[in-house]
Amino acid sequence: MKRTSLLLTMLCLVASGVFAAEPSQADLEKQFSDRMAGTVLIGSFTIDGKEDQAPKAERYEIDSVKKLRDDYWIFTARIKYGKNDLKVPITVKVLWAGDTPMVSLTDLTIPGLGTFTSRVLFYEERYAGTWQHGKVGGHLFGKIQKADADTSAE
Repeated sequence: MKRTSLLLTMLCLVASGVFAAEPSQADLEKQFSDRMAGTVLIGSFTIDGKEDQAPKAERYEIDSVKKLRDDYWIFTARIKYGKNDLKVPITVKVLWAGDTPMVSLTDLTIPGLGTFTSRVLFYEERYAGTWQHGKVGGHLFGKIQKADADTSAE
């Protein structure tokens, strides 16, 4: 009787997905690339030392995200920063915490914009992280939307 009960319990767990196979790294990478293509990151950023001020709006338009090799990926994005408005391919490192990708850049110089350090996590419909530009830094966070679903496009 105990053996039958154990067998039934195992079958129920398998049927419920408890023992479902985890996606492979290749599957996760494809999902990330597909998910990020044609998106807009719409959110806010804070500035350290200015916690009394409301977060400022930010927007990044992502055309494509493709794996280059190893941990390196190319993000082709339109970046609006201050008076600058550029569309550039940027090579960044993407590291994984289980099923969660994190962009990791350290002292990356983007022509026309400056040198940046950042760590940004992407999960489902959200992103969050930290940023540094010279002596100024803070936090950033927001939503990931498909560009065609974005009603505030310019």
